[in-house]
Amino acid sequence: MLILPNEFEAARDWLAHRLDTVRLPPGGDVHTEEDTTPAAVLVPIILHREGPTVLFTKRTEKLAKHAGQISFPGGRMEIGETAEAAALRETEEEVGIATQLVTPVGRLVQYTTITRYRVTPVVGLLEPGFTLRLQADEVAEAFEVPLSFLLQRGNFLEKTVNLPGRPAVTYALDWQGKIIWGATAGMLMTLYKTLIDEEHP
Repeated sequence: MLILPNEFEAARDWLAHRLDTVRLPPGGDVHTEEDTTPAAVLVPIILHREGPTVLFTKRTEKLAKHAGQISFPGGRMEIGETAEAAALRETEEEVGIATQLVTPVGRLVQYTTITRYRVTPVVGLLEPGFTLRLQADEVAEAFEVPLSFLLQRGNFLEKTVNLPGRPAVTYALDWQGKIIWGATAGMLMTLYKTLIDEEHP
């Protein structure tokens, strides 16, 4: 089990080193960069004294795409925008966390969704005490899940699905009745492999 340092600078340095040195191949439902849309999400790790958590959003049911799904804050990148800038901008728009409150510490490998978004997950570290302001027409709820839960391999439920041209394994996690699945669960598996992989102690 990962024991992340409680002290902010130590946690930042450990995560930054890990994200910089563990190299995984790009993942996703589609293995191509052709005809994809660049996007970015923030993986917000909140450094509570009693243990770090990760912030998620639940989309409203009235959205045309991904209605009701649990995801990281984020969205498509604008022209000339970095993944970090896009992730922070979308996070402030969706849940009201000011960009200066988030310390980006690195990136996970890109994840290409079945809807052909090429997503760069940006891992960011926050201290508790901020106030959320949800974008009501897009975000129905925001909640936190202990990082320790997300980094236990046994909490990942596996299912084989038939994607175009190949079978693939997809994941889901059940946190107190909230089901995290699809691309978000896939990115969490990438986070698990990056932070816990026994080949990179």
